[in-house]
Amino acid sequence: MSSTPHDPFYSSPFGPFYRRHTPYMVQPEYRIYEMNKRLQSRTEDSDNLWWDAFATEFFEDDATLTLSFCLEDGPKRYTIGRTLIPRYFSTVFEGGVTDLYYILKHSKESYHNSSITVDCDQCAMVTQHGKPMFTKVCTEGRLILEFTFDDLMRIKTWHFTVRQYRELVPRSILAMHAQDPQVLDQLSKNITRMGLTNFTLNYLRLCVILEPMQELMSRHKTYNLSPRDCLKTCLFQKWQRMVAPPAEPTRQPTTKRRKRKNSTSSTSNSSAGNATSSTSSKKKTPAANLSLSSQVPGLGAIPNCSLNPGRDGDLCHSTAVTPSGQFKEKH
Repeated sequence: MSSTPHDPFYSSPFGPFYRRHTPYMVQPEYRIYEMNKRLQSRTEDSDNLWWDAFATEFFEDDATLTLSFCLEDGPKRYTIGRTLIPRYFSTVFEGGVTDLYYILKHSKESYHNSSITVDCDQCAMVTQHGKPMFTKVCTEGRLILEFTFDDLMRIKTWHFTVRQYRELVPRSILAMHAQDPQVLDQLSKNITRMGLTNFTLNYLRLCVILEPMQELMSRHKTYNLSPRDCLKTCLFQKWQRMVAPPAEPTRQPTTKRRKRKNSTSSTSNSSAGNATSSTSSKKKTPAANLSLSSQVPGLGAIPNCSLNPGRDGDLCHSTAVTPSGQFKEKH
């Protein structure tokens, strides 16, 4: 079979200057094919290190994965970072899935200076479920991928918008339990919600809490600080950004000629200026005595939780912020 220009290994007979303007041996869609093959090579013994290697091979270090779908209680949108992506794919298989692959049809590619965007309006995520019953689930939607323009060609952004899904049960299983109404009633119930298992949905809800804590986890891993010290440092830096005055643009000094004034007017002006400065200092005195909690609401007492119980057996203590910027613990 002769190769066509759509073949990723196609070589033009007119030389390399007449080939497609992508510098890669493979097209961006072929990376999805390679990802499907890597997912098929997964075994039951695949641990966290295997999933980390999988994410490192196909996702950038600052990659994000977004899922949008609509449940019974309204539309949902979840975005997770690179550190949470490996766990997302592993939860798919923990929910009873034995096989997972993506099918892209009629996708459009657009090339930019530093990235390649693939927009597929007819994407299907196919999952094969072995439990609670043998079912094939086809989740259809729109997939937008952004690849980096380098030799690795890894995914930088992943956005999958689910439109509809179908759960397919083989006829042979229906024929086997045709005389059992309880089994037929169980087969008629959906095992997923918008094509996603309960394991994956619960993990996405948990990511809403885990994603803002990435700064604390990163600081703990980098500086080897305790969770309480990481929280103190992050909150103190955030407080500094909140109370720091905005930078004012420098103004050029304007030169003005001074006019001579009478001694009486200067004396009266000086006395009036002294009165004004005294009143202004009196007005500023109460403001200087205000505590930090009144200036920045919500930062007066900072809760700190640790896994080790305190003196009274509680897990949480509070830390008060003094006006000088120091932390004082309260038990």
